[in-house]
Parts: sequence; structure tokens; C-alpha cells
Amino acid sequence: MKVAIVLNTSWNIYNFRMNFVRTLIKQGYEVHTIAPVDPFTPRLEEAGCHHHPVRMDSRGINPVKDLALIVELRSIYKKVRPDIILHYTIKPNIYGSFAAATLGIPTVNNVCGLGTVFLRKNLLSRIAVFLYRLSFRFPQKVFFQNPDDRDLFVGKGLVSPSAADLLPGSGIDLNWFTPAPFTRSKPFTFLLISRLITDKGIFEYVEAIRRLKAEGINARFQVLGAKDPGHRRGIPIPTIQRWIDDQTIEYLGTTEDVRPYIHSADCVVLPSYREGTPHTLLEAASCAKPIVATDVPGCHHVVKDQYNGMLCRLKDADDLAEKMKAMSRLDDETLRRFGMNGRQKMEAEFADTVVINKYLEFIAGFRKAS
Repeated sequence: MKVAIVLNTSWNIYNFRMNFVRTLIKQGYEVHTIAPVDPFTPRLEEAGCHHHPVRMDSRGINPVKDLALIVELRSIYKKVRPDIILHYTIKPNIYGSFAAATLGIPTVNNVCGLGTVFLRKNLLSRIAVFLYRLSFRFPQKVFFQNPDDRDLFVGKGLVSPSAADLLPGSGIDLNWFTPAPFTRSKPFTFLLISRLITDKGIFEYVEAIRRLKAEGINARFQVLGAKDPGHRRGIPIPTIQRWIDDQTIEYLGTTEDVRPYIHSADCVVLPSYREGTPHTLLEAASCAKPIVATDVPGCHHVVKDQYNGMLCRLKDADDLAEKMKAMSRLDDETLRRFGMNGRQKMEAEFADTVVINKYLEFIAGFRKAS
């Protein structure tokens, strides 16, 4: 049986889906990955995937490029003739569904997160809702990463209740992200892991840092993640450089392995505006690190306030600063307890085996029915 997996980057497949891919291959499925070529593409092929490159611009809506993407995906699907296609991320979900429908190929979509498209009432959000409504008539199953996103789609009539289902994000590999022995850094160290775009709450993080420094709080404030000035909501390089030059933040660049940075931090921060299920928070909690995050969909499913971290108000730098200050003043035992509570929450709710088994169950049931 041929299974196609379609995403907006090979990096995404390799970093977040490889346990699932390896399990499929081990069980005898022929796995075809469809994504733009990047440095992680050869690793997919080395793992046994049949890779098919596709041109895909993940930024914004361009009618000409998006129509070309439908045509290109349809051509790949027609050539490969997979028995089922698994779509992830916005453009594969929408345009891949259209392409597969023209060929009668069954699909399963995964809504990894909505960004802020549903928080704004503008032309782009209206177009997005229209495209979702059209394309989500076709998948046999649509997995959502939190109940807020599922209820929003069902409530707007974008997907039928019978097709909608829940998964705990992409899950977390509990054997890879493990706790290190507890230590407390001197000075206390905060770490934000994210692409540098506004929707991740970067400006609020920087403003909170400035307020904490003005109060005389002695701490390190780190940022780990890619600069993305080409993104529609990317933060300009000169702005980031000013933050580095005036020592507001300690910029760590990018890495293929976030674990050493997480282990060296005392608290992971993500003041995002909305998430599906943020993988960086799953990683932090799995490594037994306390978290400060916004009380928004996605984040508040990973962080339980005063249990494994603290929740702050959306777009509120003052409240974020207060929660970060409170975290820095916790005693060692409370910090350790928050961290271990997070680890236990990951083991109980977010293990990637839950995600893998749910997909395998659906695929096996579909295979039997067909």
C-alpha cells in the first residue's frame, strides 16, 4: 500500500514525523514524501522514502502560484497513485485536497495550527475561510491539534463533525527529549524558541525583558530560532540586530538539536498569539522545564497554570513580565516540581506513539475497507 505524506518542507517531515514514517516503512507501507527540496531531503531518502520535490511558497496567497501548485501536486499524485494521502500544513491541506479530489484519491488532513488568520477580519481571512470551506469537503478525516481549532472549524461549517478528530499535536518523542539532572542557572535563564515573526509574541518578549531589566532583575534572556525577514510578519533584520547590540536579547542562532539549549535554560517562554500544539513547548515540558506561555489555544493545552508553568494574557508585555519575574523567584523545589509535572503531562497526553497509533489505525481500517 502506498502512503503519500505532503508538507511544506522536508525539514518538517524529518524533524516532526520521522518516527511515524519509520513505523510505516517497518510495517511494509511504501512511503512517498512530497515537499520542497532542502538539506533534509536526502535524509528522508536515506530512511527509505520515495521523495518527490514540489515548488511550494508557504508565504501568503498568490492565485497564479497556488493554481500552479494544484497542477503540480495533481501531476505527482497521478504519477505515484498513492492509496491514501496525508496532508499537513495549510497549503497542502487546501490545494492538495483539491488535487487529490480530481483523481478520486482519499485524503487525511492535519490542521497543524491556524496562525492568526481567523483572528483578523480582512480580505485574506475571508479568502482563507472560503478555501477551507471548499477544500475540506473532500478529506475522509481531518485531524486537529486542539479542541479550540476543531470547534471553530465545525462551528463555521468548514468541516463536518463526523470527519473532525483530535490528536495531541505531532506528539513528542519521549525517548529523545528527556530530563537532565535539575540545576538552577546563575543568572536565571529564559529561553524563547521560535522563528522570529510577530505572531510568536517576539515584540512582547522584548518589551517584557526591557521592563524586567529596568526593575533590576538579573537574568539572561535568550532567543533560539531562524530570522525570517521575507515572511509577511517577519521581523526586520535591523530590528533584531538592535536588540542584539543593546544586549536586550542573547541571540543563539539556529540549531539541529535544541536539547542542550533547553537543558541549559531554567524556563522556556512562548508568548504566541495562537498555536496548534506548539512543538517547542512539548520539547520543553518533556525535558522537564517550566514554561511561561500565553493563555491561547494550543499553548494552554500544553501548559496548566501553576502546575507545569504560568499563563499570561495575550499581547500583554506587562503581564508577561510579571509571570517571568514570578518564575525567576520560585524556589528550587517548586521549579523542579513544575518541570516534573510537565514531563508527566507529556507522558500521559502527548507521546508521539498516540499520534502514530491513531494514524495507523485509520490507515489500516481504510486498507481493510478498500
